[in-house]
Amino acid sequence: MKIFGNRIKDDIAIKSSIKRIAYQVYENNIEENSIVIVGIGDRGKILSSLIGNSIKSICDLNLIFVSLSIKKINLLKVIESDISLDDIKNKSIIIVDDVLNTGSTLICAVSYFLKIPVKKIQTAVMVNRNHKKFPIKADFKGISLSTSVNEHISVVLEGDGIGIYLS
Repeated sequence: MKIFGNRIKDDIAIKSSIKRIAYQVYENNIEENSIVIVGIGDRGKILSSLIGNSIKSICDLNLIFVSLSIKKINLLKVIESDISLDDIKNKSIIIVDDVLNTGSTLICAVSYFLKIPVKKIQTAVMVNRNHKKFPIKADFKGISLSTSVNEHISVVLEGDGIGIYLS
């Protein structure tokens, strides 16, 4: 396993953050029978699954898992989902990504789901970098880091070397 820099959080701290995020999601959606948990890309999908499993361990909320892929082609962003928007109308949606950097990925995901009527949309990230260029925030976050734009954050959620790394 390649180490990506200085480890900021280890696997125990990440599991603790995931559990805290799961409780926050549940508390903010306690009136719901079901919620949609959307994972963006590979790492967002892994994180959404980990958060969902933690939610399942604390309550009987019905979870609908959705995988979202945002492909940047030239200046366009092509969004693909593994579920039809019609299947999640009038639901509460939690959009999950590993790192919130400029906010462009999350804002694209939010705009995608605004094509249908929804109860509410919330966002969850493991790392909030505070470099936003778009008016979006993380409702639930594992850690906030004020980093320089030249620094890189890596989130490893499975395998050897689970952690958050700064390089």
